Parts: sequence; structure tokens; C-alpha cells
Amino acid sequence: MLLFFFQNHVPPFSHRIRTLKTQTLQFQFPIFTPTNKFSIKPKHTEMEILSQMWSLLGLLTVLQNVLPSQLLSLLHSLYESLQDLLSPYSYFEIPEFNGYCGVDLNDLYRHAHLYLNASNHAPATACRRLTLSRSPSSNRISFAVAPNHTVHDAFRGHRVAWTHHVETAQDSLEERRSFTLRLPKRHRHALLSPYLAHVTSRAEEFERVSRERRLFTNNTTSSGSFESGWVSVPFRHPSTFETLAMEPELKKNIKNDLTAFAEGKEFYKRVGRAWKRGYLLHGPPGSGKSSLIAAMANFLCYDVYDLELTKVSDNSELRSLLIQTTNRSIIVIEDIDCSVDLTADRTVKKTQAGKLSLRSSNKKTTTTSSFTRCEESGRVTLSGLLNFTDGLWSCCGEERIVVFTTNHRDSVDPALVRCGRMDVHVSLATCGAHAFRELARNYLGLESHVLFQAVEGCIRGGGALTPAQVGEILLRNRGDADVAMREVLAAMQGRMLAVAAAANDQAENEEAVGVRSPESVLLMGSPENWDAFSGKKRKEQHGCNNLDKKVKFFVRLRSLTRSDPGR
Repeated sequence: MLLFFFQNHVPPFSHRIRTLKTQTLQFQFPIFTPTNKFSIKPKHTEMEILSQMWSLLGLLTVLQNVLPSQLLSLLHSLYESLQDLLSPYSYFEIPEFNGYCGVDLNDLYRHAHLYLNASNHAPATACRRLTLSRSPSSNRISFAVAPNHTVHDAFRGHRVAWTHHVETAQDSLEERRSFTLRLPKRHRHALLSPYLAHVTSRAEEFERVSRERRLFTNNTTSSGSFESGWVSVPFRHPSTFETLAMEPELKKNIKNDLTAFAEGKEFYKRVGRAWKRGYLLHGPPGSGKSSLIAAMANFLCYDVYDLELTKVSDNSELRSLLIQTTNRSIIVIEDIDCSVDLTADRTVKKTQAGKLSLRSSNKKTTTTSSFTRCEESGRVTLSGLLNFTDGLWSCCGEERIVVFTTNHRDSVDPALVRCGRMDVHVSLATCGAHAFRELARNYLGLESHVLFQAVEGCIRGGGALTPAQVGEILLRNRGDADVAMREVLAAMQGRMLAVAAAANDQAENEEAVGVRSPESVLLMGSPENWDAFSGKKRKEQHGCNNLDKKVKFFVRLRSLTRSDPGR
């Protein structure tokens, strides 16, 4: 069709030559020369230039149809080689998929896409044309470089450029996407590897911050080996370290530890340790253990895996769940002392060893059968949980935090909370003065109040409440700050009276029984001193009891001797 157009609308080349000669003789224009004389030059119009361009295009079309494809490919290669030789830049193409079939996603393409689409990336925002998008589950607006547009960037004083190519395949709706990186040819060897490493690190950081976090729980309905053992929902807990009711020093230490862990990839690799961290959160109910976990996840932008041990059938399923967790995640086991009976293993083994020492064949058979039934019952054992937290299977991923929570730290097996498994022990108790002021600021918007001093006096006197209790009172009376403060003060005063009454009852019981409370141990020093003191005290009490018996005996004897003459 294009050839037909040229044949009917574009005059032949010989005719154009004759026309050009005629116009040269007819149309001339004067040009001023230094000799103040006029010279005559031919005048070329715009139509003639367009006519020549159309003729060149027609010639190229004819050559493309006449010449063989091998020769055209050779000419194209020669043209690109000449262009590369004369160009001061080197070009690197990064396709979206790897390989000939295009099945595996190219990570370098994904990193370049994230790096250029970062909302805080100045070169991307300065691009002439951008595509804006936002997912339904996120409020963050993401930038995307428009197809076939170029974005400029700077690295180490050199100017580089990215071009986003989008091509549609013939007879198909599929699109082939790629990025072309342009670098200065003279410095390409010195810039390529460091610049790509810079792009990768920035892209991973942007992905960590911008991606939607998920809250996972183990799924009991999974049946196939290829089916995931976790189900998830979006994680949108609003708790942060700024809203936590916690003492400032403790809050600062936790944040510093989390930051050092997140930035310690090279350190953990250098010392030969798995890149993981263990936290034990212990305290009374309502002390803020779950809120602290949510604040940690929001601070690090990690996913949260809430592992319910009662739904796990055996150690093999526990390992399978661990393998399916992703990097940059927090694995939480709440109420570790109540989830499963982890001390049954030690109890059974001790019982078996004790009964075997009796050398009774009947008892030996009974103990062996009970132990076998316990092993065959298919449950999570202490050994399996230890391997989960600190065994060989714990290093199958990177940048993971394992968190155990308990209301009673002494009820947890010591093997679970030793160093190397639970590296950081955080004790969460009742509200201190700073924590109460933080709650009052968050709930009531108060920076100061006349009752603050009275409340802090109650806290020092033993009437402190948990953050959950204080938060409930403030939430219920958030419309009137004065009423809320008076109710908090009344609750703390009632708590002080209850504590004083309990202390009096306990003191009376201790005097009657002769046993000291654990609180008194802290006042006396180490438990060894307490044991020695308790033994000494018991001896003194035993001596006093003997003396009392002797005195009573002599009093009784004297009364009997006085009554004899009357008889």
C-alpha cells in the first residue's frame, strides 16, 4: 500500500531532477556579498525537502522488501556496532523475566522497578510523565515510570539514565517489559556493580517499609503437602513505641536492640550465628505484652506469625510451619507456660528412671508402656520446641524474632529461657509515673493536672495499676478529664488498702508458721543467706518451743504439788 502511494502521488526521480533544474533557472534570490554586489543562489522550498524525505522512505521500503532478511540483519548489526562505537554511553538491558521461556521473574528488574517507583526518589518524581497507583488495602501512593520514558539519576558524580520499555507482541495481548540502564562508557566497569548494589539495597528498604504487613496463624484444615499451614489477614494494629505505656529507659533500650538486630546482618554472619533474636515478655495480665509485640512489628515493618501450639499435632508439623515462615517476621507463642505441658517429658523420664531403680519387673513394664504411649500420642515435646527456637531448623531463614509471653516466668522451663534462645527478658509490671503520664497524654490529652502528684504518691505507695486497668478507666471517662483522674486516684487508693490488708494477713501467717515471703528475701540478700537465716530461725524457734514446754511443765508440776496437802 505504501508503494502504491508513492507510485501515484510521488513523481518519479527524473521528473524531480528536471523540475529542480527549471526552478533553479526561474526562482533566484539575492545574497549580499562583501564586495557590495548581488549574487544569485537557488532557493529550496519546504515542499522539496519533504519530497526528498518521502522518496528516501520509499527507497528504504523497496529495499526492505527486495533484500534478503539475512542481509538486513547484517546491516542492522553493523549500524548498531557503529552507533556503539561512536556513542559515549554503554547500554544494559534488564528484562522482566529470566531465560528464553520467560518463566522466572528477574529480581534485578523488580529491584529497579521498586527503586525507580519509590515515592521519595527525587529523579523519579522529576520525570516528565509518571503513573500513579494505590492498592485497595493501603493508603500509600506509589509512582511508576510511564512506558517508554526515561528517568535520570546520579551516582558518584556521574549521570545515569533508566528507560522503561514496554512492547506488545504480535497477535498477542502479552507485554514484554524491560529496563535499559545507560552508563558512561569510560566508567562502566567502576560504576556497574556498586550502582546495582545501591539500587538493590534501596529497593529492599523501600519494599520493607511500603509492603503490606500480614498477621498469620497456623491453619488446622490444611491437608495437602503443598498447601500452606498458615492463613493471614492484614496487620493493622495501631500500637507504636510512642503510644506504649512504658518507662522511657526501657523503651529506649528495646528500640536500640531492635535497630541493632535489623542492621546486624554482616555482624551475625561474621560471628557465625543465625540471624535471629529471642524475646521473653513476662508480667501480669494487662501489662502490655501484646501491645509491645505489635509496636515491635510496626517499628521493624515485620510480619507477625501467631503460633498456636495446641493446634500443632507433632514436632514434624512444627518444623513444617517454621519452614513456611518468611524472613523479616516475628514468631509469637503467647502464654508459653499454658500452651502445652512441656514438663511432661522430664516428668515421665524421671518417673521411669525412679521406677527402674526398684528392679521390679511389673513396675518396669507399666512405666515403659506409659512412656511409649506418651511418645506415640503425637504431640509437641520440649525437645521439638527447643529445636524450633535454637536448633538446626531455626537457621532456615533470616531476620526472625521469636517472642514468648508468660504471666508467670517461674513456670517456664529453664531450658526455654536460657541465653541463646531468649536473649532479652523484658519484665512488664504495673504503671510507673512516666507510663501513667503517657496514658494520660494519649487518652485525655493532658500534659499536667493537679492530681498528678497524688497519683504518683499512690504509685510509690504500692497502689499502682496495670496499663490495661488505667486505660479502661481513662477510656470510660475520656469526656471529662477531672472525673477520670479522680476515679484513677480512687482505684489506686483502694489498691493500696487491699495491698496493706494482704500484707498484714501474710505477716500474721508468717509469724504463725515461721516462713518468710520471697519479698523479704530480696531485703535480706541472696537466697543462700535466706536459707541459712531460715535454718537459724527454725532452730531458734525450735529452742523457744522446747523452753516453752519446759516452763509449762514446771508450772504444771508446781500446781500439782500445791494441791497435794489439800487432798
